[in-house]
Amino acid sequence: MKFEVVRSGLETRARLGRLSLAHGVVKTPVFMPVGTQATVKTMTPAELDESGTEMIVCNTYHLYLRPGHRRIQALGGLGKFMNWSRPILTDSGGFQVYSLAALSRVTDEAAEFQSHIDGSRHLFTPELVVEIQEALGSDIAMCLDECPPYPVSRQKAEEALCRTKLWAGRCQKAQKQDTNLFAIVQGGTYPELRRRSATELVELDFPGYALGGLCLGEPSGLTYELVDSVTDVLPSDRPRYLMGAGYPEDIIEAVKRGVDMFDCVLPTRNGRTGTAFTSKGRLIIRNARYSDDKRPLDEACDCYTCRNFSRAYLRHLFIAGEALGPRLLTFHNIWFFQSLMKQIRAAIDKGKFESWSRLFLDRYQSGKAG
Repeated sequence: MKFEVVRSGLETRARLGRLSLAHGVVKTPVFMPVGTQATVKTMTPAELDESGTEMIVCNTYHLYLRPGHRRIQALGGLGKFMNWSRPILTDSGGFQVYSLAALSRVTDEAAEFQSHIDGSRHLFTPELVVEIQEALGSDIAMCLDECPPYPVSRQKAEEALCRTKLWAGRCQKAQKQDTNLFAIVQGGTYPELRRRSATELVELDFPGYALGGLCLGEPSGLTYELVDSVTDVLPSDRPRYLMGAGYPEDIIEAVKRGVDMFDCVLPTRNGRTGTAFTSKGRLIIRNARYSDDKRPLDEACDCYTCRNFSRAYLRHLFIAGEALGPRLLTFHNIWFFQSLMKQIRAAIDKGKFESWSRLFLDRYQSGKAG
Protein backbone atom coordinates (compact mmCIF):
# COMPACT_ATOMS: atom_id res chain seq x y z
CA MET A 1 0.00 0.00 0.00
CA LYS A 2 1.07 3.52 -0.77
CA PHE A 3 -0.73 6.63 0.43
CA GLU A 4 0.17 10.10 -0.73
CA VAL A 5 -1.42 13.45 0.10
CA VAL A 6 -1.77 15.26 -3.22
CA ARG A 7 -3.12 18.51 -1.83
CA SER A 8 -3.99 19.90 1.59
CA GLY A 9 -6.79 22.37 2.26
CA LEU A 10 -6.03 26.05 2.67
CA GLU A 11 -8.85 26.94 5.09
CA THR A 12 -9.38 23.51 6.69
CA ARG A 13 -7.49 20.26 7.23
CA ALA A 14 -9.26 18.67 4.25
CA ARG A 15 -6.86 16.80 2.02
CA LEU A 16 -6.84 15.19 -1.41
CA GLY A 17 -5.04 11.86 -1.62
CA ARG A 18 -4.21 8.74 -3.59
CA LEU A 19 -4.36 5.30 -2.02
CA SER A 20 -2.54 2.74 -4.17
CA LEU A 21 -3.52 -0.86 -3.45
CA ALA A 22 -3.06 -4.25 -5.10
CA HIS A 23 -6.39 -4.00 -6.92
CA GLY A 24 -6.27 -0.37 -7.97
CA VAL A 25 -5.77 3.25 -7.05
CA VAL A 26 -8.42 4.91 -4.87
CA LYS A 27 -8.88 8.67 -4.82
CA THR A 28 -9.50 10.10 -1.36
CA PRO A 29 -11.63 11.29 0.35
CA VAL A 30 -13.51 8.10 -0.56
CA PHE A 31 -16.91 6.67 0.34
CA MET A 32 -17.08 2.86 0.43
CA PRO A 33 -20.51 1.19 0.06
CA VAL A 34 -21.02 -1.71 2.43
CA GLY A 35 -21.14 -5.20 0.91
CA THR A 36 -21.63 -7.08 4.17
CA GLN A 37 -22.04 -10.60 2.76
CA ALA A 38 -19.92 -10.17 -0.39
CA THR A 39 -22.68 -8.15 -2.06
CA VAL A 40 -23.76 -4.52 -1.92
CA LYS A 41 -27.47 -5.20 -1.48
CA THR A 42 -29.49 -5.08 -4.75
CA MET A 43 -26.47 -3.87 -6.76
CA THR A 44 -24.41 -5.71 -9.37
CA PRO A 45 -20.65 -5.12 -9.57
CA ALA A 46 -21.19 -3.49 -12.99
CA GLU A 47 -23.66 -1.02 -11.45
CA LEU A 48 -21.21 -0.21 -8.66
CA ASP A 49 -18.54 0.41 -11.27
CA GLU A 50 -20.92 2.66 -13.24
CA SER A 51 -21.68 4.68 -10.09
CA GLY A 52 -18.01 5.55 -9.65
CA THR A 53 -17.46 3.25 -6.66
CA GLU A 54 -13.74 2.54 -6.28
CA MET A 55 -13.70 0.47 -3.09
CA ILE A 56 -16.18 -1.47 -0.97
CA VAL A 57 -16.35 -2.85 2.57
CA CYS A 58 -17.12 -6.49 3.36
CA ASN A 59 -17.68 -8.11 6.73
CA THR A 60 -15.35 -10.61 8.37
CA TYR A 61 -17.92 -11.86 10.90
CA HIS A 62 -20.63 -12.63 8.33
CA LEU A 63 -18.29 -14.20 5.77
CA TYR A 64 -16.66 -16.35 8.48
CA LEU A 65 -20.06 -17.75 9.40
CA ARG A 66 -21.34 -18.08 5.83
CA PRO A 67 -19.99 -19.33 3.43
CA GLY A 68 -16.70 -19.56 5.38
CA HIS A 69 -13.34 -17.94 4.71
CA ARG A 70 -11.64 -21.17 3.65
CA ARG A 71 -14.30 -21.81 1.03
CA ILE A 72 -13.87 -18.28 -0.34
CA GLN A 73 -10.09 -18.74 -0.36
CA ALA A 74 -10.42 -21.99 -2.30
CA LEU A 75 -12.65 -20.24 -4.82
CA GLY A 76 -9.99 -17.65 -5.58
CA GLY A 77 -10.46 -15.05 -2.85
CA LEU A 78 -13.17 -12.55 -2.09
CA GLY A 79 -12.75 -10.37 -5.18
CA LYS A 80 -13.03 -13.28 -7.58
CA PHE A 81 -15.83 -14.85 -5.53
CA MET A 82 -18.03 -11.77 -5.93
CA ASN A 83 -16.61 -10.67 -9.32
CA TRP A 84 -15.35 -7.34 -7.96
CA SER A 85 -11.97 -6.38 -9.43
CA ARG A 86 -11.39 -3.19 -7.42
CA PRO A 87 -10.11 -2.84 -3.83
CA ILE A 88 -11.91 -4.35 -0.85
CA LEU A 89 -11.62 -3.42 2.83
CA THR A 90 -12.74 -6.03 5.34
CA ASP A 91 -13.75 -5.00 8.84
CA SER A 92 -12.79 -7.14 11.81
CA GLY A 93 -16.16 -8.21 13.18
CA GLY A 94 -15.70 -6.18 16.35
CA PHE A 95 -18.78 -4.07 15.63
CA GLN A 96 -20.89 -7.19 15.06
CA VAL A 97 -19.81 -8.57 18.43
CA TYR A 98 -20.85 -5.21 19.94
CA SER A 99 -24.23 -5.33 18.17
CA LEU A 100 -24.79 -8.89 19.45
CA ALA A 101 -24.04 -7.85 23.04
CA ALA A 102 -26.74 -10.12 24.47
CA LEU A 103 -25.15 -13.09 22.68
CA SER A 104 -21.48 -12.29 23.30
CA ARG A 105 -18.83 -12.22 26.03
CA VAL A 106 -15.55 -10.32 25.75
CA THR A 107 -12.33 -11.02 27.67
CA ASP A 108 -8.72 -10.02 27.09
CA GLU A 109 -8.20 -13.36 25.36
CA ALA A 110 -11.02 -13.18 22.81
CA ALA A 111 -14.58 -12.25 21.92
CA GLU A 112 -16.96 -15.17 22.31
CA PHE A 113 -20.27 -14.93 20.49
CA GLN A 114 -23.30 -16.91 19.47
CA SER A 115 -24.11 -17.11 15.77
CA HIS A 116 -27.22 -15.18 14.77
CA ILE A 117 -27.78 -17.86 12.10
CA ASP A 118 -27.86 -21.13 14.04
CA GLY A 119 -26.96 -20.31 17.64
CA SER A 120 -23.54 -22.03 17.49
CA ARG A 121 -20.77 -20.63 19.70
CA HIS A 122 -17.61 -19.11 18.25
CA LEU A 123 -14.42 -17.49 19.56
CA PHE A 124 -12.86 -14.53 17.75
CA THR A 125 -9.25 -14.04 18.75
CA PRO A 126 -7.12 -11.30 17.18
CA GLU A 127 -5.09 -14.05 15.54
CA LEU A 128 -8.13 -15.71 13.97
CA VAL A 129 -9.47 -12.38 12.69
CA VAL A 130 -6.18 -11.75 10.87
CA GLU A 131 -6.18 -15.31 9.52
CA ILE A 132 -9.73 -14.88 8.16
CA GLN A 133 -8.95 -11.60 6.42
CA GLU A 134 -5.75 -12.95 4.90
CA ALA A 135 -7.74 -15.90 3.54
CA LEU A 136 -10.30 -13.52 2.06
CA GLY A 137 -7.50 -11.60 0.33
CA SER A 138 -8.74 -8.10 1.14
CA ASP A 139 -6.67 -5.05 0.24
CA ILE A 140 -7.08 -3.52 3.71
CA ALA A 141 -7.81 -5.49 6.88
CA MET A 142 -8.85 -4.22 10.30
CA CYS A 143 -7.56 -5.19 13.73
CA LEU A 144 -10.05 -6.76 16.11
CA ASP A 145 -11.31 -4.08 18.49
CA GLU A 146 -13.78 -3.74 21.32
CA CYS A 147 -16.48 -1.25 20.41
CA PRO A 148 -18.17 0.13 23.55
CA PRO A 149 -21.80 1.29 23.30
CA TYR A 150 -23.07 4.86 23.56
CA PRO A 151 -23.38 6.07 26.24
CA VAL A 152 -20.59 4.35 28.14
CA SER A 153 -18.86 5.11 31.43
CA ARG A 154 -15.30 6.36 31.42
CA GLN A 155 -14.16 3.17 33.16
CA LYS A 156 -15.74 0.93 30.50
CA ALA A 157 -14.38 3.13 27.72
CA GLU A 158 -10.88 2.86 29.17
CA GLU A 159 -11.20 -0.91 29.49
CA ALA A 160 -12.19 -1.14 25.81
CA LEU A 161 -9.29 1.14 24.87
CA CYS A 162 -6.77 -1.08 26.68
CA ARG A 163 -8.20 -4.27 25.24
CA THR A 164 -8.22 -2.78 21.74
CA LYS A 165 -4.53 -1.86 22.06
CA LEU A 166 -3.69 -5.34 23.38
CA TRP A 167 -5.51 -6.95 20.46
CA ALA A 168 -3.87 -4.59 17.94
CA GLY A 169 -0.44 -5.76 19.04
CA ARG A 170 -1.50 -9.38 18.75
CA CYS A 171 -2.95 -8.75 15.29
CA GLN A 172 0.39 -7.33 14.16
CA LYS A 173 2.28 -10.37 15.40
CA ALA A 174 -0.22 -12.74 13.79
CA GLN A 175 0.33 -11.47 10.24
CA LYS A 176 1.68 -14.09 7.85
CA GLN A 177 1.21 -11.97 4.73
CA ASP A 178 2.03 -8.36 3.90
CA THR A 179 -1.43 -7.32 5.09
CA ASN A 180 -2.40 -3.65 5.09
CA LEU A 181 -3.63 -3.82 8.66
CA PHE A 182 -5.35 -0.75 10.13
CA ALA A 183 -5.65 -0.13 13.87
CA ILE A 184 -8.88 1.22 15.37
CA VAL A 185 -8.91 4.12 17.82
CA GLN A 186 -11.38 3.70 20.69
CA GLY A 187 -12.06 5.69 23.87
CA GLY A 188 -15.80 6.27 23.92
CA THR A 189 -16.88 9.90 24.06
CA TYR A 190 -13.89 11.03 26.13
CA PRO A 191 -11.46 13.21 24.14
CA GLU A 192 -8.52 12.49 26.46
CA LEU A 193 -9.06 8.73 26.06
CA ARG A 194 -9.34 9.11 22.29
CA ARG A 195 -6.01 10.98 22.19
CA ARG A 196 -4.41 8.36 24.42
CA SER A 197 -5.68 5.52 22.23
CA ALA A 198 -4.42 7.24 19.08
CA THR A 199 -1.01 7.96 20.62
CA GLU A 200 -0.54 4.38 21.80
CA LEU A 201 -1.57 2.89 18.45
CA VAL A 202 0.69 5.28 16.51
CA GLU A 203 3.59 3.95 18.56
CA LEU A 204 2.81 0.48 17.14
CA ASP A 205 3.24 1.94 13.62
CA PHE A 206 0.30 0.80 11.50
CA PRO A 207 -0.10 1.74 7.81
CA GLY A 208 -3.46 3.34 8.54
CA TYR A 209 -5.81 4.25 11.39
CA ALA A 210 -9.56 4.12 11.87
CA LEU A 211 -11.84 5.87 14.33
CA GLY A 212 -14.29 3.33 15.71
CA GLY A 213 -17.19 3.53 18.13
CA LEU A 214 -18.53 6.81 16.72
CA CYS A 215 -21.73 7.66 14.82
CA LEU A 216 -23.61 5.41 17.26
CA GLY A 217 -26.16 7.97 18.43
CA GLU A 218 -23.97 10.61 20.08
CA PRO A 219 -24.71 14.27 19.17
CA SER A 220 -23.05 15.37 15.92
CA GLY A 221 -21.15 18.16 17.66
CA LEU A 222 -19.59 15.62 20.01
CA THR A 223 -18.62 13.40 17.07
CA TYR A 224 -16.80 16.29 15.42
CA GLU A 225 -15.04 17.19 18.69
CA LEU A 226 -13.83 13.61 19.06
CA VAL A 227 -12.63 13.47 15.44
CA ASP A 228 -10.72 16.71 16.08
CA SER A 229 -9.11 15.23 19.18
CA VAL A 230 -7.77 12.28 17.18
CA THR A 231 -6.71 13.71 13.80
CA ASP A 232 -4.33 16.04 15.62
CA VAL A 233 -2.51 12.96 16.93
CA LEU A 234 -2.55 10.63 13.91
CA PRO A 235 0.36 10.88 11.44
CA SER A 236 -0.35 13.00 8.37
CA ASP A 237 1.20 10.46 5.99
CA ARG A 238 -1.26 7.65 6.84
CA PRO A 239 -4.92 7.33 5.76
CA ARG A 240 -7.60 8.08 8.36
CA TYR A 241 -10.89 6.22 8.31
CA LEU A 242 -14.09 7.23 10.16
CA MET A 243 -16.07 4.02 10.44
CA GLY A 244 -19.84 4.12 9.97
CA ALA A 245 -20.15 7.80 9.00
CA GLY A 246 -22.76 8.15 6.26
CA TYR A 247 -24.80 11.33 6.48
CA PRO A 248 -23.52 13.92 3.96
CA GLU A 249 -23.13 16.59 6.64
CA ASP A 250 -21.07 14.22 8.82
CA ILE A 251 -18.81 13.27 5.91
CA ILE A 252 -18.20 16.92 5.03
CA GLU A 253 -17.44 17.89 8.64
CA ALA A 254 -15.06 14.95 9.02
CA VAL A 255 -13.28 15.80 5.74
CA LYS A 256 -12.75 19.29 7.15
CA ARG A 257 -10.95 17.62 10.04
CA GLY A 258 -8.62 15.56 7.88
CA VAL A 259 -10.48 12.25 7.46
CA ASP A 260 -9.91 10.33 4.20
CA MET A 261 -12.17 7.26 4.23
CA PHE A 262 -15.84 6.60 5.01
CA ASP A 263 -18.33 3.74 4.89
CA CYS A 264 -21.98 3.34 5.83
CA VAL A 265 -25.08 1.26 5.08
CA LEU A 266 -27.26 4.38 4.75
CA PRO A 267 -27.37 4.59 0.91
CA THR A 268 -28.42 0.96 0.52
CA ARG A 269 -30.63 0.62 3.61
CA ASN A 270 -32.47 3.86 2.88
CA GLY A 271 -32.79 2.93 -0.78
CA ARG A 272 -34.49 -0.35 0.11
CA THR A 273 -36.94 1.37 2.46
CA GLY A 274 -37.87 4.19 0.07
CA THR A 275 -35.73 7.17 1.10
CA ALA A 276 -33.63 8.93 -1.52
CA PHE A 277 -30.72 11.30 -0.88
CA THR A 278 -30.93 14.33 -3.17
CA SER A 279 -29.09 17.62 -3.59
CA LYS A 280 -31.95 19.28 -1.69
CA GLY A 281 -32.19 16.81 1.16
CA ARG A 282 -33.86 13.46 1.74
CA LEU A 283 -37.04 12.46 -0.10
CA ILE A 284 -39.48 9.73 1.04
CA ILE A 285 -40.83 8.32 -2.19
CA ARG A 286 -43.81 6.53 -0.60
CA ASN A 287 -45.47 9.87 0.21
CA ALA A 288 -48.77 10.34 -1.61
CA ARG A 289 -47.67 13.75 -2.88
CA TYR A 290 -45.51 12.00 -5.48
CA SER A 291 -48.37 9.96 -7.01
CA ASP A 292 -48.55 12.19 -10.11
CA ASP A 293 -45.10 13.79 -9.97
CA LYS A 294 -43.40 13.63 -13.37
CA ARG A 295 -40.05 14.91 -12.09
CA PRO A 296 -37.01 12.72 -11.44
CA LEU A 297 -35.87 12.10 -7.88
CA ASP A 298 -33.26 14.85 -8.24
CA GLU A 299 -33.22 17.22 -11.20
CA ALA A 300 -29.51 17.85 -10.54
CA CYS A 301 -28.64 14.13 -10.83
CA ASP A 302 -27.69 12.28 -14.03
CA CYS A 303 -27.82 8.70 -12.72
CA TYR A 304 -29.72 6.00 -14.63
CA THR A 305 -32.70 6.27 -12.26
CA CYS A 306 -33.05 10.03 -12.60
CA ARG A 307 -32.53 9.98 -16.38
CA ASN A 308 -35.27 7.42 -16.97
CA PHE A 309 -37.93 7.33 -14.25
CA SER A 310 -40.37 9.73 -12.60
CA ARG A 311 -41.13 10.04 -8.93
CA ALA A 312 -44.65 8.82 -9.71
CA TYR A 313 -43.33 5.59 -11.21
CA LEU A 314 -40.86 5.00 -8.41
CA ARG A 315 -43.61 5.52 -5.83
CA HIS A 316 -45.79 3.03 -7.71
CA LEU A 317 -43.02 0.42 -7.54
CA PHE A 318 -42.73 0.77 -3.77
CA ILE A 319 -46.49 0.77 -3.15
CA ALA A 320 -46.86 -2.29 -5.39
CA GLY A 321 -43.99 -4.09 -3.64
CA GLU A 322 -41.96 -4.46 -6.82
CA ALA A 323 -38.26 -5.33 -6.39
CA LEU A 324 -37.22 -2.79 -9.01
CA GLY A 325 -38.12 0.11 -6.69
CA PRO A 326 -35.47 -0.64 -4.04
CA ARG A 327 -32.93 -1.38 -6.79
CA LEU A 328 -33.47 1.94 -8.55
CA LEU A 329 -33.40 3.99 -5.33
CA THR A 330 -30.29 2.19 -4.09
CA PHE A 331 -28.53 2.84 -7.39
CA HIS A 332 -29.45 6.54 -7.15
CA ASN A 333 -28.31 6.79 -3.53
CA ILE A 334 -24.91 5.23 -4.22
CA TRP A 335 -24.53 7.50 -7.26
CA PHE A 336 -25.41 10.48 -5.04
CA PHE A 337 -22.71 9.59 -2.51
CA GLN A 338 -20.06 9.00 -5.17
CA SER A 339 -21.02 12.31 -6.80
CA LEU A 340 -20.72 13.98 -3.39
CA MET A 341 -17.20 12.63 -2.99
CA LYS A 342 -16.23 13.81 -6.49
CA GLN A 343 -17.47 17.30 -5.60
CA ILE A 344 -15.54 17.20 -2.34
CA ARG A 345 -12.33 16.18 -4.09
CA ALA A 346 -12.77 18.84 -6.78
CA ALA A 347 -13.38 21.56 -4.17
CA ILE A 348 -10.26 20.56 -2.22
CA ASP A 349 -8.24 20.51 -5.44
CA LYS A 350 -9.37 24.05 -6.26
CA GLY A 351 -8.71 25.29 -2.72
CA LYS A 352 -12.41 26.12 -2.27
CA PHE A 353 -13.63 23.37 0.04
CA GLU A 354 -14.88 25.70 2.77
CA SER A 355 -17.00 27.86 0.46
CA TRP A 356 -18.23 24.84 -1.50
CA SER A 357 -19.29 23.01 1.68
CA ARG A 358 -21.31 26.03 2.88
CA LEU A 359 -23.20 26.23 -0.41
CA PHE A 360 -23.80 22.47 -0.54
CA LEU A 361 -25.06 22.22 3.03
CA ASP A 362 -27.27 25.32 2.71
CA ARG A 363 -29.02 23.67 -0.23
CA TYR A 364 -29.04 20.14 1.19
CA GLN A 365 -30.33 21.16 4.61
CA SER A 366 -33.02 23.48 3.24
CA GLY A 367 -35.45 20.57 3.43
CA LYS A 368 -37.02 21.39 0.05
CA ALA A 369 -36.41 18.17 -1.84
CA GLY A 370 -39.88 18.53 -3.32
